Amino acid sequence: MAGREDGNRQRETQAGPGPAWAEELLEHLRPAGRDVRRVVGWLSGAVRGSVALQDAAGNLMAGTRLPLDEGLVTDITAGRIASAAWESRERHVRLVRVEHPSHTCVLAVSRETPFDRRAADVVTHTAQVIELLLAARESTAAGHRLRRATSDLRLAILQLLMVEDTIAARRVAAGLWPGLLDAETACVYVVESDPALRDRIAEECLASTREDALVVRCPAMDGHVIVVSLRDTTDEALRSLVGRHPDIFLGGSVRQSLARTATAYGQAVSALAVAHFRLDKTAVYAERTHPERLMDPEVLRGWTARVLRPLDTLPHHTRAELLATTRLGLEFTAVNAAKVLGVSRNTVRARMDRVEALLGTDFADLTVRAVVHLALNTQIGLSDAQFTDDTANAAPRLSDLLSGPAVRTWAKDLLGRLDQDARNPRRTLRTWIAAGGNAERAAQALGMHAQTVREHVRSAEPVLERQLLAAGTDLYEVVLAHLAVGDLDLPVLHRHD
Repeated sequence: MAGREDGNRQRETQAGPGPAWAEELLEHLRPAGRDVRRVVGWLSGAVRGSVALQDAAGNLMAGTRLPLDEGLVTDITAGRIASAAWESRERHVRLVRVEHPSHTCVLAVSRETPFDRRAADVVTHTAQVIELLLAARESTAAGHRLRRATSDLRLAILQLLMVEDTIAARRVAAGLWPGLLDAETACVYVVESDPALRDRIAEECLASTREDALVVRCPAMDGHVIVVSLRDTTDEALRSLVGRHPDIFLGGSVRQSLARTATAYGQAVSALAVAHFRLDKTAVYAERTHPERLMDPEVLRGWTARVLRPLDTLPHHTRAELLATTRLGLEFTAVNAAKVLGVSRNTVRARMDRVEALLGTDFADLTVRAVVHLALNTQIGLSDAQFTDDTANAAPRLSDLLSGPAVRTWAKDLLGRLDQDARNPRRTLRTWIAAGGNAERAAQALGMHAQTVREHVRSAEPVLERQLLAAGTDLYEVVLAHLAVGDLDLPVLHRHD
């Protein structure tokens, strides 16, 4: 704060020869010194007086508040005069208009001695410097607001894709990024960095993709940047980015339809976990044999239609909202699903509770979650018409899906990998799944420590090549394998199975 009257210690700089004070004033235009308050403080010392910078409403922006003639201030801020001066026995005051991008301000200087030519020049030139600083600050603030608005818009587009509303996503994107979503399929990538570096990494992702991809700061994970790209060149660009930074990792999905963006995102997160163990710090989701590909497609479609039929009585938009939210809620925690969707976690839980009630089941049961997850992922590829055709009349059951020879062979081979371990992690895993993924309850049933249960489950992950401790597709496939070989009982969904 400036001024001699407030008792604060001031740096007192004499307004000496022109070049000296001018050079000092110009120093305040350097990037490291652009601070209006510092300029006002400097002016106070340079003219040995008190200085106030205030707006038209009388709000003090910098310096020390001074008693000013309101009429003169109004004339200056209204543009009727550019400057004014008056004096009394004790004080000499000068007022100068300072143009501001959004409103005019007044720079007032009060001192005990009259203003000589040098002091007047210092005040005039200081007002010009303040104008430049205020304009720069306004421009910087506007830039920040624009970047924030653009970032929020990208997140909104991602959230629309996550709930399969590709039409709305394209409509929103078309205004600022024409052609961004002009294809039917895309890959999703997740770039992981230190949270403190994420903004810089996000900007580099935009630059690397030439803004030809949807780049979003993940709302759920502070260190993640999500990239949705329809172009084949993005993979190479992001790998090059990872190569330039020592501590970032990249996970990518296989190509999916835009409606399956949430599925692709889950794949990218799964691949990211693998990337941490790769020398090049990158990984793409491995296209392995998925159980649904081994099932009779007609039976699978008919079963899916029957499982989700209780939701068919809902309005279309409500049904789509519940299905999309439940799909994400089964892949991730309710908290992270809420952040991705831009809603509260209570909203996510309320929607999932409603689906539970309609299906007459309980998502606390991992076998239920795995089976509903299978139905929801199958539903993505089906049109509404396919849900009302005659395939549902065959009354296919879950047991029909899982009893096929191809599915049973796949399940036996997958779980058989665990049989070589003398600790019997297969029994531990089966018990842990039956306990809803609760290590304490599984430990009580097995008569061992909960930490031992977790270690057995964790040790099974590299053997099965799937993440188990985090809910999602990997875990649900292992659950389906247990159901197929009969190691776990089939769940009941509204009395269909």
